[in-house]
Amino acid sequence: MDAQLIAFTGIAAGMVALPGADFTVVVRNALASRTAGLASALGVAGGLLVHTALAVAGLAAVLVTVPVLFRTVQLLGGAYVLYLGISALYALRRRVPEPGRAPDRVRPEAPEEFGRALRQGFLTNALNPKAPVLFLSLLPQFVPAGQPPLPRTLLLAALVVALALIWFPAVALLVDRLGRWLRWPRTARAIEGGSGVALTGLGLVLVTGPLLR
Repeated sequence: MDAQLIAFTGIAAGMVALPGADFTVVVRNALASRTAGLASALGVAGGLLVHTALAVAGLAAVLVTVPVLFRTVQLLGGAYVLYLGISALYALRRRVPEPGRAPDRVRPEAPEEFGRALRQGFLTNALNPKAPVLFLSLLPQFVPAGQPPLPRTLLLAALVVALALIWFPAVALLVDRLGRWLRWPRTARAIEGGSGVALTGLGLVLVTGPLLR
């Protein structure tokens, strides 16, 4: 049994499940519909695929060692997360809940809305400035001495993406399952307001904070 692989699986699972902007985006979109939640979950996994591919290719090393490039990614990621947070708060102000009851089901997502949710999930993770550092520092630690690094890092990268494809769709489906309660006007407004504040705060930290190195 590969003890290193088991250890990496546990660490990677914790990293994937750690609540962050990606988790918030999936929950927020899953409140709109199951389709939007699953689309966001797939997008989040796609964003992780970008970072794992960069780490395997060694390009992440360039990004981390060139401060200007790293800061550019950090600002882009922060600006996008900030945009999502402000958009959520703005939508909250415009929403006029129907008093007395929550809808049984939100109307089905149109194709363009599916694409928007997918894009939100993807960009939230693809522009995450911490991911290159995490993967570049983590993956080499689990390549056994004397073993060719490329096949092993490919396996580890694929494992991270697989864990994301399990966790985030599960979150979306759980939110949808609890949707009747979560979509009560007061509950939905509280969750959307909380997600808007969280995303706005994360975006501000990334945009105004020091270089995350």
